[in-house]
Amino acid sequence: MPRKKTADAAPRHLKITQIRSGVGRPETHRKTLRALGLKHHQASVVQQDNPAIRGMLFQVRHLVKVDELEGEGK
Repeated sequence: MPRKKTADAAPRHLKITQIRSGVGRPETHRKTLRALGLKHHQASVVQQDNPAIRGMLFQVRHLVKVDELEGEGK
């Protein structure tokens, strides 16, 4: 029987900040930064926490800083 989502299980959000430049990095890293919504150095975005986003963050973990947000996040 599948588990039902409760009202307390609101989706979590991540605040992602680019702390290093993508210049001189492999093309895949630069494309990953763009896919995350990061266009400029020191830019921040809020993304919903899911396995796809976590995988992208793992690829560019040396270029970004990640903070988990409480509540809605947006």
